[in-house]
Amino acid sequence: MVETLIALLFAHILADFLLQTRWMIAHKRNFAVLLGHIGIVAGLSYAALGFAGGWVVLALAGSHLLIDAIKTYWPGSSLRAFLLDQGLHLAVILGLATQFPGLYASGIWQDYGLLGAPPSWLAAIPEGWVAQLPLFMLLTGGLVLATRAGGFMIGLFMRPLAVEHAEGLPRAGAIIGNLERALAYLFILSGQPQNIGFLLAAKSVLRFSSAKEDRSISEYVIIGTLLSFGWVIATSMGVLALRELIA
Repeated sequence: MVETLIALLFAHILADFLLQTRWMIAHKRNFAVLLGHIGIVAGLSYAALGFAGGWVVLALAGSHLLIDAIKTYWPGSSLRAFLLDQGLHLAVILGLATQFPGLYASGIWQDYGLLGAPPSWLAAIPEGWVAQLPLFMLLTGGLVLATRAGGFMIGLFMRPLAVEHAEGLPRAGAIIGNLERALAYLFILSGQPQNIGFLLAAKSVLRFSSAKEDRSISEYVIIGTLLSFGWVIATSMGVLALRELIA
């Protein structure tokens, strides 16, 4: 079951947080744009499962379409709407992985090198790489979740707390946040969580010092930083737990 769950989560994370552009989000009320996003969800899910589970993938795509359509016409954009949207997607994925645990095992990734010669377009890929595909999907999906998804969640949380501050480089805050979460994610997964302290120290010197004259800006930075590191730690713990379950 865990490989099926990882494959579906990987496809969802990439479709929602990496391949869904800001333009697509802004124009999602255009049904063609919404269908394009659903097509990406379905295509990635089908490929991640090893081109198996056609009807299950269609059911997943249908649920994603319904949930996204409701969210698209939800009044305003809030953290509550974001968490509800992602919670419903996660519930559907968990339900399908529980009801159809053998989907990944029935695809070509699991059967690679076991049931005769692989397809010609796949033969050039070393068998050992395919065997590590669930781990690759887990680690990559976790990285995107820690960085891009974390950025969306933190941005929505911090929006009501926004304060006036001196202009800096365009989107510098988002870039810094993604970089710090990516580094923290890599530190935790490599067994060196203590290095997160160096990130906090560096940020304290470079950023908090510039905000110390204004208490509101200082508190804003502290809240955002703690939320950012809390998110990446929780994500990393989830990834480590799933990694232990991979056969």
